[in-house]
This record gives sequence, C-alpha cells and structure tokens, in this order.
Amino acid sequence: MRFKRFDLNLLLALDVLLKEQSVSHAARQLNLSQPAMSAALGRLREYFNDPILVPYGKKMLPTAHAQGLAPVVAKLLADIDALISASTVFDPATSQRTFRVCASDYVTTVFLGPLLAKLANEAPGVRIQISAPDDAALGKLEQGETDLLLVPESFTSKDHPSKLLFEERHVVVGCKNNPLFRRPLTAEAFFEAPHIAVTLSHQQTFAEEQLRALGPRRIEIVAPSFLAVPWMLPNTRRLAVMHERLARTMVKQLPLAIAPLPFRFPLMREMAQYHTTRAADGGVQWLLGRMLEYAAMQEASAA
Repeated sequence: MRFKRFDLNLLLALDVLLKEQSVSHAARQLNLSQPAMSAALGRLREYFNDPILVPYGKKMLPTAHAQGLAPVVAKLLADIDALISASTVFDPATSQRTFRVCASDYVTTVFLGPLLAKLANEAPGVRIQISAPDDAALGKLEQGETDLLLVPESFTSKDHPSKLLFEERHVVVGCKNNPLFRRPLTAEAFFEAPHIAVTLSHQQTFAEEQLRALGPRRIEIVAPSFLAVPWMLPNTRRLAVMHERLARTMVKQLPLAIAPLPFRFPLMREMAQYHTTRAADGGVQWLLGRMLEYAAMQEASAA
C-alpha cells in the first residue's frame, strides 16, 4: 500500500532499522532474510535520498536526517497501533496479542508473577513482554512502545492516566544472626550499620530518595536490582531497606530477619499508567482491570 509513492510497509522496517542500527538484527526482529532487509533499506535510501544508516567501524549509525525521522516514525506506528487496537473487540480467550509491561523485578515477583499464573487459563494465547524500568521508561510510554508502566507514583507522567494498584510499606532486613535484631532497632544503630542500596539504571529508587533525605548512610554495596539484595545479607552485618511484600517472600527462603523502620517513612503508592490513546484499547483496559482486581484481592487477604 502506497501513500504519496511511499510504501507504507517500509515504515516498520525503518523504525526497526533505526532502533537496531543493524541490518542483520533488524532482519531477525522482523523475521526477514538479510537480503530482504537490505533491499528494504535500499528502497528507504532511494525514497528519502539519504543513506539512513552509514557504516562506522563494525557498527552502523543513523544519519542526521534519519535521527530526525525516528521520533516521527515511532509516533506514527504508536498511533496506528492504538487505532487498530481501539477498533477491535478484545477477547482474552482467543487473543494472540503481546502486551508490553514495564515493571521492576520486585513488582514482577510479588504481583505480576502470581497474577499471570491466574490469567493463564483465561487468556492462553496472550503473551506478556516485561521490561525493567530505566531512564527511557516514560519515553517508551510516550512513543507507544509500552502498554502499561508499573512504577511508584513519583515516577509517573502527569500527561497520562494512572491507577493506584497498591500501597507498600518498607522494612529493614538483615541476617537473622545480626545482633542488631536482638533488640528494637534504633535510628542511630540503623545509620551506623553498613547498608546495601539499589540503583536501577542510574535512577534512585523510591526508598533511596526517602533515605537520602534523612541523612548519610554507610553504603557498602550498590545492587542493580531488588532481588539481588537479600542474597547478599546472610552472614553479614549489612542492612537493607526492602519492600515488605518482597521481604516476606525472601524470609521464607533465606536466613533473614525483618524489623520496622525506626523512623517515619511514607507509604509507596505503586501505580499502573497507560498512554491516553489506550483509554479505548479493550486489551489494555482488560489487563489493567485484572491487575486492579488482583491487587484488591491481595489487600483483602492481607487484612
């Protein structure tokens, strides 16, 4: 199908080529042969009268013109995806759709994993692609590359709708043999102890934002994920501030102890956010609805 002599099928090829910056990688993404992908790049070069990608050592880099095209193409594809999704009735029993969800390993462990197990029978053909939050998370939501973004409220965008999934407390966790857990933990002992912190793709977590405002800590280890932390606590005197749901899960597997924080600490509000254009998307709203139902069920069972 052509629009002003442009083959619209080339839009997806252009988008993937600019993201992968490799003909062979783009071919694999689109399940095409390398010669077919090279031919598509040739047609794009001819139409735009621009090389699009130029060799640089062992890599290929986009030209200045191609860099200007990238956000336009991404938005076009996101709008087309929203149009198609909104124009069809979503049936979870027969759908083969892939939903793209951005969530941390903490949310995946305590919330998404159990929820998806429950949805396996209701939506046997639905696939979930989970990516970890990073500096580009909000940008991917804006460009339609993410269907649902599950993050603390302070990390959401004010430009798009969001729903509260659940509220989470934080607790102190350490080795069960750590003498600090033999008596009520004081703020002084907490700040004097060695700590493990978490940084996700150079971003401060909700807990780190709150803790740094309270004063300096002796941070001995900076972990790249929430799930890495509990495994580095046994047989040490280190402490970590963890989500209570995750702490309760890990204490069943490792020799750990849990204590309340010895100072006031705000509840974390975990949100589910979607792009404004997904408000009429039956599939996204179905998945969001199931998330909200499951979160309410978890709250009721914990009460």
